[in-house]
Amino acid sequence: MTLAETVDRIEGTILAAVSEAARREVRGGYVGDLLSDVMANSREGDVWVTIQKHVNVVAVAQLQGMAGIVLVNGRQPEPDMLKRAEEEHIPVISTPLQAFEVAGILHSLGIRGRRTT
Repeated sequence: MTLAETVDRIEGTILAAVSEAARREVRGGYVGDLLSDVMANSREGDVWVTIQKHVNVVAVAQLQGMAGIVLVNGRQPEPDMLKRAEEEHIPVISTPLQAFEVAGILHSLGIRGRRTT
């Protein structure tokens, strides 16, 4: 499933790297707001569900090779985050839903988290 295919299901809006979202395959998911935890436990191809909306989120997503970033609770990215996301071709989606709801929807679509143990 591509990231763009998940957007309607999570009531989302693609805010950055629209064309990339249509091509990015989602291989898993990760929910977290602590950047060091995301760096240690997420995997390439994950869609990252978070409340963080600053530029460092894009750096972590790029480092991990993530499919994209989903900002929850209607959060909007800071301008420098959007600019960096466009430069690095990292899709950013905003949704009014809470993280718990987004995780449930993604799970129902067959997108799973990955066990680390």
